[in-house]
Amino acid sequence: MNRTTQLKLHQLGAIICAWMIVGFIISIYDHLVLLTNNSQGPSPEYSFGLSLMFNLGSALVGGLLGGSLLVFFVNVKYQDKSYGHTVAAVSISFFAIILLIILLLGLVSVPLRTGKPFMDPVSQEAFKNFLMDSSRAKNILVWSIVVAITQLLLQISSKFGQGVFGNIIRGKYNTPKEENRIFMFLDLNSSTTIAEKLGDEKYHELLKDFFADITNPIIANKGEIHQYVGDEVIIAWKHKDGIEKSQCVQCFYDIKLHIEKNKEKYIQRYGLVPSFKAGIHCGKVVAGEVGIIKRDITYSGDVLNTTSRILSMCKEFNAEVIASADLVASLQLANNFLTQPLGAIKLRGKEKEVSLTSFKPLAFAS
Repeated sequence: MNRTTQLKLHQLGAIICAWMIVGFIISIYDHLVLLTNNSQGPSPEYSFGLSLMFNLGSALVGGLLGGSLLVFFVNVKYQDKSYGHTVAAVSISFFAIILLIILLLGLVSVPLRTGKPFMDPVSQEAFKNFLMDSSRAKNILVWSIVVAITQLLLQISSKFGQGVFGNIIRGKYNTPKEENRIFMFLDLNSSTTIAEKLGDEKYHELLKDFFADITNPIIANKGEIHQYVGDEVIIAWKHKDGIEKSQCVQCFYDIKLHIEKNKEKYIQRYGLVPSFKAGIHCGKVVAGEVGIIKRDITYSGDVLNTTSRILSMCKEFNAEVIASADLVASLQLANNFLTQPLGAIKLRGKEKEVSLTSFKPLAFAS
């Protein structure tokens, strides 16, 4: 199972748990309403246990089916649509699904309540009362709102990036924290020439396709997309994740392989196959929330500036990937790559020289 699927399954699990909590709250609310002075009390057929089973069953079935539909289909197939479009479409679709679930659960719960077969006149009358119960309308309204909120939260999470929204909700970075991180600055080659050739709109479509295609290789190598800056993407790793199996370097070549597999698409749409270069460095950074109107989690520290300068060396040395010697020393390279020390280089804007190393995978070695 790849990491992208794992992340989606985690989302599905969270949806199921959240919806079952909502189902439990609905059961408690309904029960307490029946105990108020304004209530005529529960009917002879009422059972808190059956009510709880009904609401939890609705949440479980809805979470499994509806959550899967949201995570694995809607937010993949319609990721280019506007937030309002998908929230509205999903809410209407789930309204119909909720009606179906209530119908199916009624078919199951009514015979249990009456103790008679469904086709028995007593069960038929109970089923009619079940459907006409005002609580059904309340449940449909509540679950439609829950679905709309779920879809909106999924889209907000996608907007912020992998794990960022959750960290903001938990307040993990309310107080700035020092972390040991690895950064890759990945930049499209000849971007100015390509933009002039394609025009602004077509070039934007190219970037959109390129950034979409590189996402899965990044996630598969435990990378986090920190930021898109023009034709450049900044990828971050926790230090232990990045050095494991040299994933921070392997990521580049997995991206390259994925783009190569999709080259026909790029040639057909844009008349070219995008090529790119990357600089990689590691070190201590300070991570924290910034902004008032728009909040985000940012990293600050000399590491990012140095990584940017390392990226600029790729053109000078005609190399695809260059990393700092500090990073190379901590990698578990095994026999996957050929490394070529480039020596201690005086990077622009830096007082101290930085030792650099270029990479070439054995599969591409000549």
